[in-house]
Amino acid sequence: MADLENDHPYTVVVGVSATSKSPAALTWAQAQAEHCGGRLVAVRAWRMPIPPATPASAPAVDVPHAADVEAKARKALEEDVAAVLGDDHKAELRLVRGSKLKVLLEAATEADLLVVDAPRQLVAGPMFAHRLIYAATCPVLSMPPALSSEPPSVITRAAKSLGRGLPPAGGTAAYPAYRPPLSN
Repeated sequence: MADLENDHPYTVVVGVSATSKSPAALTWAQAQAEHCGGRLVAVRAWRMPIPPATPASAPAVDVPHAADVEAKARKALEEDVAAVLGDDHKAELRLVRGSKLKVLLEAATEADLLVVDAPRQLVAGPMFAHRLIYAATCPVLSMPPALSSEPPSVITRAAKSLGRGLPPAGGTAAYPAYRPPLSN
């Protein structure tokens, strides 16, 4: 719980995804912070967008100003947290420029618990979660996709579709006397 000697309140840091909005992680983190009489810090990383490549003779594309990108990201974070926790939430909002991993690890240095959604990216996701868990200085709670109410990813839907299309013979080949039930 809280470290009374250093007057450090119990702190729950929650990573708020710009894509999923992290509703399950936000809700759970808020409940945990309230239960422990602590504070909630909602964190989001932001980066400057990479302008599209252009041929050498083409005019430069309008590159947005960092202040404009940051202001837009801050407004989105405020709206996303308020949409989940309500307008009267007591969460401290923190928008930090940098990579998701670096920003979350930095926020975890002052936290008693770090709460994140499970990564949805197949390629980078598992490595991100692995690196986050092993490098964090506090316990990490990852909300599984089944609890985060997110729709299944394209790959998950494709795998389920492929699985439904496979014949059932694979599991019954060793049992020649097996007969599948008659379908009505």
